[in-house]
Amino acid sequence: MIFRVARHTNDLKPIIFFYTAILELEVLGSFENHDDYDGVFIGKLNSEWHLEFTVSSKKVNTVFDEEDALVFYPRTIKEYERVLGNLVRHKIKFEKALNPYWNLNGVMILDPDGHPVIVSNLNVQ
Repeated sequence: MIFRVARHTNDLKPIIFFYTAILELEVLGSFENHDDYDGVFIGKLNSEWHLEFTVSSKKVNTVFDEEDALVFYPRTIKEYERVLGNLVRHKIKFEKALNPYWNLNGVMILDPDGHPVIVSNLNVQ
């Protein structure tokens, strides 16, 4: 089974930058002018999941809760440290997670839309 998380946003450019340059994911595909929607697929090549972000003439005002987080598990300590370095280099503020588990086992940040993102240090080797 393939898994996709789809989310509407008001601006694709900062979303693409955040998920590719900061979290080191890849643009897997994109589309334009599909029934008033443009979109991008972001993830890791040959994985059975990806994120889809879309924009249209409809503006969104989505409010995210601290518990509505995307959680990423880097596979190696090197990958984890690279992502942390990207966060620091781009002056992305670390947030305190409501669930204390994530404060002990990773870092929480907000993406350009204000959606919580956790980078976990649990599976790093």
